[in-house]
Amino acid sequence: MARILIKNGRVWDGERFFDADVLTDGEQIAQIRPNITEPAEFVYDAKGKTVSAGLVDAHVHMRGLNKKFGIHAELSSIPFGVTAAADAGAACGDKALLDTFLLKNVVFVSPTFQNNRAIFDSMEKRLEAYGEKAVGIKVYFDTTVSDIQDIQPLCQVVEYAKKKDLRIMVHSSNSPVPMGELLEALRAGDILTHAYHGGKNNVSEDGYECIKEAKRCGVIIDAGFAGHVHTDFKVFGDAIQCGAIPDIISTDITKFSAYTRGGRYGMTMCMNIARTLGMQEEDIFRAVTSNPAKALGKESEWGYLRVGRIADIAVLDYTDEGFDLTDKAGNHIGSQKGYRCVLTVSDGQVVYRN
Repeated sequence: MARILIKNGRVWDGERFFDADVLTDGEQIAQIRPNITEPAEFVYDAKGKTVSAGLVDAHVHMRGLNKKFGIHAELSSIPFGVTAAADAGAACGDKALLDTFLLKNVVFVSPTFQNNRAIFDSMEKRLEAYGEKAVGIKVYFDTTVSDIQDIQPLCQVVEYAKKKDLRIMVHSSNSPVPMGELLEALRAGDILTHAYHGGKNNVSEDGYECIKEAKRCGVIIDAGFAGHVHTDFKVFGDAIQCGAIPDIISTDITKFSAYTRGGRYGMTMCMNIARTLGMQEEDIFRAVTSNPAKALGKESEWGYLRVGRIADIAVLDYTDEGFDLTDKAGNHIGSQKGYRCVLTVSDGQVVYRN
């Protein structure tokens, strides 16, 4: 396996930025320090660019796991610097299928709801099929897709998750209860996704106090952009300004959101939105590397660039990558600059180069 030397970059190791070179040897990171002179078969000059730990997308929908929304796992992730992801709502396939993907992966599985009650029978079969790949439960707490009326079905799922030692990810758009009540039902380590939707019962209705309190209690806040359908740019921008920033930035990418709403949609586009609306760069990079890795229980494998770890690397440029976007509510944002992935390394191999 060719050694890779990435020179002159600004390194993001999952916790901080600093200037250094990065050398791989086989599947592992061999050195991270200035002025590496050891020979390598592939040398890349990253001057003016950020050399990051491979990005982690905590909310996607992969083909083979989701019949309605699934999109090709590698093509929707690797060109955007994403080397690991979680399918949020896997309903078919099994561990054997997941093991064939280049993209590192885990899954959330979903219960069904009937007459305002959670039903776990089919979900338990999915948990068995995915084995250790199943790290949590995805709850569609949404009156337009689930037969729910109040907080009780979510409380039932929380109790089930406690017994099974699983985390929960809650889709919060179209919730039947105020966001504060929803968040109070969650535990530390549970994930609220689509946290900045602009519909009824959203986080702006109490001046973002519920989201701040939830973060203090250890609930993980995921932007969950969904191609701008489940994120209202005004709500998100106002939240950033008052300090209610997300812990995680995820795409919630589907075959319907990748190419339809202006620009090539992926993780870099979500990062662009966050930066344009005022989120600080350290917070953005933490939200796409170490934070989602921790949220998924994979921080020992994903989200950090360290000597001895598997060589998963994303090289990003902030350049003339302009965009012009309008969300579902009609809020408009744009910029002449944006992030672009120029190199992705997975398991010590170059898998994408722009």
